[in-house]
Amino acid sequence: MVGPRWLDEREQRAWRGYRRMRRLLDLELSRELMRDAGLSEPDYDVLSDLSETPDQRLRLSELADRMLWSRSRLSHHLTRMQQRGLVARQECAADGRGSVIVLTPEGRRAIEAAAPGHVAAVRRHLIDLLTPDEIAALDALTHRVITRLAVDRTAV
Repeated sequence: MVGPRWLDEREQRAWRGYRRMRRLLDLELSRELMRDAGLSEPDYDVLSDLSETPDQRLRLSELADRMLWSRSRLSHHLTRMQQRGLVARQECAADGRGSVIVLTPEGRRAIEAAAPGHVAAVRRHLIDLLTPDEIAALDALTHRVITRLAVDRTAV
């Protein structure tokens, strides 16, 4: 039996730095989004995902997969968004069992109002701090990890 491969000092520093950066960045972006646009990060994720589709609608199951949420958790969140007029839920015409989530005009206005400030915050707190080479490295790194994790998820 092989023991654990402990992190060396350099790896430990990188890992802890990444974790702290991620928590601080998520916290700051979340605070600014709520303060400036009255949206939570999940609200923004739902609205931006819907706004980027050609017909501004997605099946609930597809949206849940994109957000890495259970259908139940997303359904509860969508109910709150429906109450605020940001999304609507329709029966799926193809099979009658699933739901289709549709961006409402109010939801479209909300994402269009929130996006400029959110992008500015992403730039201010991350993108503008990096060189072009660092952005390329971040792109390569994140996609390598995402690909590995996606393969691991499908293997389960």
